[in-house]
Amino acid sequence: MKYRRTNPLALAVLALLWERPMHPYELAATMRERHQENVIKLNYGSLYTVVDGLAKAELIRHVEFSREGKRPERSVYALTPEGRAELDSWLRELIAVPAREYPQFEAGISMVGLLPPDEAQLLLTRRAAAVEEHITALTTLTAQLKERGLPRLAWIELDYRMTMLRAEHAWLTSFTEATRDGTVDGHQFWVEAHR
Repeated sequence: MKYRRTNPLALAVLALLWERPMHPYELAATMRERHQENVIKLNYGSLYTVVDGLAKAELIRHVEFSREGKRPERSVYALTPEGRAELDSWLRELIAVPAREYPQFEAGISMVGLLPPDEAQLLLTRRAAAVEEHITALTTLTAQLKERGLPRLAWIELDYRMTMLRAEHAWLTSFTEATRDGTVDGHQFWVEAHR
């Protein structure tokens, strides 16, 4: 059965089970401990759905039940050889082939001319401040990870995200200044359209 690669959470499950067999609760706890929820949307309902789908596709298999104290039994899953092949193939594709993504901000900014320039400038300034806060939070987090002795490779996705956020912040600052100064190409038309 061919597995549809639609949810990055499935990739994370395969990767964690490559390390060792785990039950879904442990998968979620490990993702949170590693701050993977910063790059992969994680909630328990989706996680169990993903685990079921991977099991049906025979990419993972149930290996045992575990129990801690009086808690209910938990199903422990392991990666199958087919799952390892899928993990490797999917990972290679994600790293090598740029996917066409449709970021919401790009959709919004493509229509910024529909807003008055002063309002657009205010909204862009607000976004730049939010991006700057996110950069600060990630800078703090990565400093903590370094202090714990984790190598850059262990948090490389956070490094990538910070680089992208810094680029976005620089662009927002530049475009906001050009809007304020009236030097953005098409500014006169933009102003006249909102008189």
